[in-house]
Amino acid sequence: MTSDNTPLADDLLRGADAIAEFVFGSAKHRRKIYYYASDAKIRMPHFRIGNVVCARKSTLLAWIKQQEGIQ
Repeated sequence: MTSDNTPLADDLLRGADAIAEFVFGSAKHRRKIYYYASDAKIRMPHFRIGNVVCARKSTLLAWIKQQEGIQ
């Protein structure tokens, strides 16, 4: 369970396609996920399970909210 009692499986995005769908609304932006996870100046929070890039929805939303405050 996560801190807000949501099962981890409901908060987990597994794979660049799933993360791109969540962040950009389409899996066709999957290459952007690899860029933001490794090469971008401000990196997207993520972790890997083997070779698969993963992220928590809640962490991504908090990160985006934080980026909105930086100007």
